Amino acid sequence: MLVFSVAKKVLTFRSIKIGSMRIVKYIVLLGLVSCSSPTKKDALLFSFPKKIKEVSGIKTTADSNLIWAIQDSGNPNEIYGIDQNGSVSKTISVTNAENIDWEDITSDKEGNLYIGDFGNNDNERKDLAIYKINNKNLEQSEVASEYKITFNYPEQTDFPPNKKELFYDCEGFFEMDNHFYLVTKNRSKNFDGTTFLYKIPNIPGNHQAVLLGKFKTCSDYDSCVITSAAISQDHKKVAILGHDTVWLFENFNGDNFLNGKVTSYQLDNFSQKEAVCFKDNATLFIADEIDKKTGGGNLYEYVISDLKTKE
Repeated sequence: MLVFSVAKKVLTFRSIKIGSMRIVKYIVLLGLVSCSSPTKKDALLFSFPKKIKEVSGIKTTADSNLIWAIQDSGNPNEIYGIDQNGSVSKTISVTNAENIDWEDITSDKEGNLYIGDFGNNDNERKDLAIYKINNKNLEQSEVASEYKITFNYPEQTDFPPNKKELFYDCEGFFEMDNHFYLVTKNRSKNFDGTTFLYKIPNIPGNHQAVLLGKFKTCSDYDSCVITSAAISQDHKKVAILGHDTVWLFENFNGDNFLNGKVTSYQLDNFSQKEAVCFKDNATLFIADEIDKKTGGGNLYEYVISDLKTKE
């Protein structure tokens, strides 16, 4: 699309009578036309409604046009269905699941939703949980979770651990082939960017999380602490999110996703980004919560091929 600007001026005109005909001779300056290249599409899609100040997870599903969102600790035990204009189309109260610290939301291939109540800032919790919400109940205003999964990290033996070993917070997960994959948030003193990948079966009951691998982002906590994770619809890409960076993993073997080829992408602003999901295999939705210093409270759309790699 081209953008035009026109400066219009009529310079002169003369009329000359020849017989019964009047010929008007005129000179018109059509204008100076300038063409400018289109600016890159703004990544901002919309700002969340005022009731959603602390978005902590977002997810799309194949059978709905809504973006499902949750908020973290201190907020109601509610799931919000948000339309493409940023309006809350549905509010669903989960009657049997307290929002201790809901940090992410994901779905399976059938469109069932799962809430990750595993925020663990101080690494003290022993009640980490995941709740299943049946997709058949998403038209209701109140639902009960179909089942609850509880789990622990076997590597954690102290609650809390030493300040140099605060590895057991989590703000990102996704579901694939009847298993959950959790990407941990490192809150350790002398932060070095280490994040762990754990696996849990999608089966009701209590489970020990299985450690699959680890990855180092960078040693700058503000940029490189992990706040969300997602897998593409074709299961060929995994994204993990920081406040101004997204890491994309591809060409992995099996489910040790963090051993794949990784590309880090620089996002166009620094904010308290808390949620990522795939709109499609080539596009990411990213959300940030409201912060006094960095603003936020927005949903952004990024085409992966348009992002700049981070040096």
